[in-house]
Amino acid sequence: MKNKIDHIRDKLQQAFAPQYLEVIDESDQHIGHAGHQGGGRHFAIHISAMSFDGMSTVEAHRLIYKALDEMIPDQIHALKIKVVR
Repeated sequence: MKNKIDHIRDKLQQAFAPQYLEVIDESDQHIGHAGHQGGGRHFAIHISAMSFDGMSTVEAHRLIYKALDEMIPDQIHALKIKVVR
């Protein structure tokens, strides 16, 4: 079974064929937070993809959330997104 980072990366690769993609587990920064639940649920994504050209940041974020929809909220509690232009 793939780990969550690999699963997130695969879903984003399939959806957007990004030129740059970094997925970071930031769960250790949220110890004590109710959503921490043992870690592995807070992620940051840095992504650059031609499919976001001409879109607002909000539009790009909506597409990313849609691509990861089946993982939210059970596998992903918090997601920080940076669309690199």
